Amino acid sequence: MTPTAPTGTSADHRPAARTPGTRQRKRVLLRAVPAGLLVLIAVTGPLLAPHATDTTLTFPYATSEGGAVLGGDVLGRDVLSRLLAGGASLIATAASIAVAVTSVATVLGITAALRPALGRWIERAADLAILLPAVLGIMLIALAWPGGGRLAIGAAATGLGIPYAVRIVAAAAAPIAATGYVEAAAAGGERLWQLALREILPNLRATLLALFGLRFVEGVYVVSVAAFLQLGPQPPEADWALMIRENAAGITLNPWAVAAPCLAIGLLAVSVNLAAEALAPAARPTPETPL
Repeated sequence: MTPTAPTGTSADHRPAARTPGTRQRKRVLLRAVPAGLLVLIAVTGPLLAPHATDTTLTFPYATSEGGAVLGGDVLGRDVLSRLLAGGASLIATAASIAVAVTSVATVLGITAALRPALGRWIERAADLAILLPAVLGIMLIALAWPGGGRLAIGAAATGLGIPYAVRIVAAAAAPIAATGYVEAAAAGGERLWQLALREILPNLRATLLALFGLRFVEGVYVVSVAAFLQLGPQPPEADWALMIRENAAGITLNPWAVAAPCLAIGLLAVSVNLAAEALAPAARPTPETPL
């Protein structure tokens, strides 16, 4: 009698090996989830704040007294409540700056790559704008803007960030514009906007995601520095950057009044940058274009 083969082998019970796509999704989640949680907490923070942001609970720079978990600020207001309520406006401003800079730079950079004659003028204008010191430019625009405030800082950061971003996008788009398939599409009658959307833009995903992450971080830091220079948001508004300037004098009395918003700004900038990097497609070698 011929022995029958076993119905199952040890190989049947081996766990399936993780595919590269699974590992990529896990890496994206590990980096994107912290950023998403921070943004969610900041957006819903005003609803979670245990006290009103302008209510005095204790004496100035108190430490964990009178119901204030993180103590009081310069006026005895709850640091935790102001921390929860102060992130939404900062994130909205930084995100608006990043979206505006990335969008404008994408249009100008791709145009410069597809139309070299026009691109030389675009790049020269960007080079001239880069010569203006960023802090000086922010101060000039913010002080000249009627009423100043957060809108002025956002406009200044957007205008001063575009020249740098244009150079990055143009440098990344130029090699793509010189490839054979783009030249074939142009010879086939595709218009400028069609070349940009169909041929160039899909190949700039990694560059644009990285640029958005960097511009978001730059937006957070610009708004924070402007608040420290008494530009942008003004008291009694609850704002992370404003909290640092307001409570700097009492850092030895209640360190949380300054450390908490500093940690929030740092974690937000790092997590968003890591998330943008994780969402970017992995670099793959591309074959050389045959002559």
